[in-house]
Amino acid sequence: MKQKVINFFRVVLSQKKYIVALYILLALFASIQPLLLVPKTYNNSEQQYTKYNNYIIFKSSFHHLSEGKDLYAFHPEKHWDLYKYPPTFAALFAPFASLPDWLGLNLWNLLNALLFVLAIYYLPVFNNTKKGLILVICMIELMTSIQNHQSNGLMAALIILTFGLLEKKRYLLATLCIVLSAYIKLFGVVGLVLFLFYPKKWKLALYSAMWALALFAVPLLFVSVEQYNFLIHSYLNMLSNDHVESYGYSVMGWLHSWFGIDFGKTVVVALGAIALLVPLCKIKCYANQTFRILMLASILIWVVIFNHKAESPTFIIAMAGVALWFMVSKKNILNITLFVCAFVFASLSPTDIFPKYIRVHFVIPYCLKAVPCIFIWFKIMFGLITFPRQTSQTTATC
Repeated sequence: MKQKVINFFRVVLSQKKYIVALYILLALFASIQPLLLVPKTYNNSEQQYTKYNNYIIFKSSFHHLSEGKDLYAFHPEKHWDLYKYPPTFAALFAPFASLPDWLGLNLWNLLNALLFVLAIYYLPVFNNTKKGLILVICMIELMTSIQNHQSNGLMAALIILTFGLLEKKRYLLATLCIVLSAYIKLFGVVGLVLFLFYPKKWKLALYSAMWALALFAVPLLFVSVEQYNFLIHSYLNMLSNDHVESYGYSVMGWLHSWFGIDFGKTVVVALGAIALLVPLCKIKCYANQTFRILMLASILIWVVIFNHKAESPTFIIAMAGVALWFMVSKKNILNITLFVCAFVFASLSPTDIFPKYIRVHFVIPYCLKAVPCIFIWFKIMFGLITFPRQTSQTTATC
């Protein structure tokens, strides 16, 4: 009986159509549910807002851009939070902004879900069963992100797709993906580290510069040079003010909540960046695909745990890194324990199946959603630094 159950799940995981159908259903549910709910007030305001407020922020950003307004000012008549993305993202949201909410919201969530599925299946390693397992592992986190109608699924997909395209030497599209990710959220630039593992770096640099200039110019289709200059300054001012507000589910939050340590966010991020780059000294390991996968996993986790604004919906990015690490890691007691802790505290803790008392009194105040991912990142880094040259393409030492 046990073997039949195992075989059944293997068959399900190996079939793309089942996984794709599942993600489509999740995206549609995450869209239809808030459309049916009545608007509500936030922060003691009399103004009522929809349950898909983040989508309204994105949609309104294009209208504010085309109307010559400050994207980074409060617009309480439309939504209750700030727009915190570059002007290019507002311009690229034009196709959704012209649609009614019931259609645009569904298409936005489907884009986040299905591009993530495409990115995982485009990976040149792992069979379909393992890729299906990765998608099942990430399913709850993806659902958390799209229920908040955010762009994190899209960010994870673009970084992973960049890796897949680089592996297949499709450099033009790879550079587009990583540059586009940076124009959605700035931390996407960390993915440029992946370029160091591949030949023809001059071509990668040239393509990246070309896409960077092209995407930078997109808002000029809707605003003047003077207005664009104003928006850039307003964006940078918003980022500088936003930097001091919180610790998030991050290394900074972990150090502060567990040990009362506050080195300053800039110092911690700088140290984290140096640590991220240390394995790059192992140039002779670049040819090993497992080494490159572990570096991808490290980047995916890094951009979350060193982000002082990391919140629950952001962890689809980190959990994708955890899943990739687990696929290539040794299945010993330590690794299995770390993986289970990451799945329980990162993926399950925000859900209703997790005890509310533990979530409120332990998970949130002690940053437990991030802690297993932090420990896994440290373990990945140790594995990369000690990675032996003779290791096979499919075996990791961490």
